[in-house]
Amino acid sequence: MGTERELQSLLSSASLVFVGAVFYSVGNLLERIVIGRGLSTAAYGEVSIALTIMSLAGTLALLGFSQGVPRYVARFDDKRDIRGTWLTGILFTGAVAVVLVGLIIFNANFITSQLFDSSASSQLILIFALTIPLYVWYQVGVGGIRGLENTIYKIFVGDLLYPLGRVLLLGVLLSLGFGAMAAGYAYFVSAAVVFLVSHYLLNRLFPLVGSFRLHIREIAVFSAPLVVSSVLADLLTRTDTVMLGYFTTSHEVGLYSSAYPLANGLLLALSSFGFLYLPLASRLDANGKRDEIATIYQLTTKWIFIVTFPAFLLFVVSPDDVLTVFFGSRYAHGALALAILSIGFFTEAAGGRNRETLSALGHTKLILVGNAIAYVLNLLMNLVLIPTYGFIGASVASAIANITLNVFMVAVLWSKFGITPFSRWTVRTITRVPLLLIPPTVLLMQTITLSIFTLPLALVGAAVATLTIISTQGCLQPEDKVVIDFVEGVINTKLPFLHGYVPETTE
Repeated sequence: MGTERELQSLLSSASLVFVGAVFYSVGNLLERIVIGRGLSTAAYGEVSIALTIMSLAGTLALLGFSQGVPRYVARFDDKRDIRGTWLTGILFTGAVAVVLVGLIIFNANFITSQLFDSSASSQLILIFALTIPLYVWYQVGVGGIRGLENTIYKIFVGDLLYPLGRVLLLGVLLSLGFGAMAAGYAYFVSAAVVFLVSHYLLNRLFPLVGSFRLHIREIAVFSAPLVVSSVLADLLTRTDTVMLGYFTTSHEVGLYSSAYPLANGLLLALSSFGFLYLPLASRLDANGKRDEIATIYQLTTKWIFIVTFPAFLLFVVSPDDVLTVFFGSRYAHGALALAILSIGFFTEAAGGRNRETLSALGHTKLILVGNAIAYVLNLLMNLVLIPTYGFIGASVASAIANITLNVFMVAVLWSKFGITPFSRWTVRTITRVPLLLIPPTVLLMQTITLSIFTLPLALVGAAVATLTIISTQGCLQPEDKVVIDFVEGVINTKLPFLHGYVPETTE
């Protein structure tokens, strides 16, 4: 069947990207853990604010060229055009980055006085500002690699070298007594290294030196609309940190910044399906096979829910233990924030690849509308809640904004195209798994304290319980055989207990 072939292709891509995403997520989480354990909560909060400023400036400086460069590199055949596309990205993003660096450096004292507890943090702002051009040029290099369709180089540079290199540098610099500045130096050096390595690898795929033809107008016209969407998406995840720095203390920013990356990790399975899902759904739509889009969307949504639920369960039931295991007991006060944020991010994971589905159907303006609604709601709720409730208010604002965004996307897909993530098997999964697992887990965790040793065991236990429920409660469908066969091939182990519950035909 065509659907089975598409699923096999999607799973193969997702597995490769999943490996890279795991390393990237683990590297980022390790970085946060190293900083959080090596610094006070206040210093960790100030590093988080500086990182947020760098990220927002980097997103703006990219001008959407992270999408524009790979698109046009892939479209051109002439070497001069390909080389010119890469050079256009370097020149454009570099010019904007330099301007932003100048603005940040010129206003460093003002930024420090508004967002930081310590005036000495202006030096932290400066080193992160100087990192922006290197980061942007690294992204352009990776865009060129992506355009030449080399996933291995992208994973090596972006998912392995960059995050894990930062962790290594952080550990060394913190042990040498650099304090909060260790994070700034680690980011600067790591960005310089991946900028050089990405372009070395890009040059191996295609010679960067030679004649060129710039394509300023074409790439700028394509990339400009993406700036708004990408900046809004980044603001949706970063505004909380900046507003917490303005309205509260760096200590509260530190507590929030310990909960946020853990909750955000619930999107790992969701992101793994993104690399191939968009072109796959686009091709099916072009061929008039929207029924297959709906089937694949529903099936992947169900399995994203299944894979994500065990971690979500522990994050909500024992958030204080989870934070203590990862960051230390002084961060346990952020437990309520972790539980609230987890609900928001889990809702996003449970909604599946709704934005990519809309994009594949050609309705990118609706994605922009949804992002804008979510951002404005997040901003207004932060203005109301943070002054009174601090980082808990920021958590509520973030969770509600995420839920609103995904409800909007699912509602648009449902009303305009009749496509929904909720097959009868998905509905059984998202109702029966929580109903049967959350109450006993709450009771069990009243007698058990999670530690570095028991947390992995608890995750495995939750995963086994989840699989048991979906196997025995009518949550499996005939198409699940493709997923189970794929998993068996990856782990080189037969799972006969699952096969026995997969129906041969639709009920």
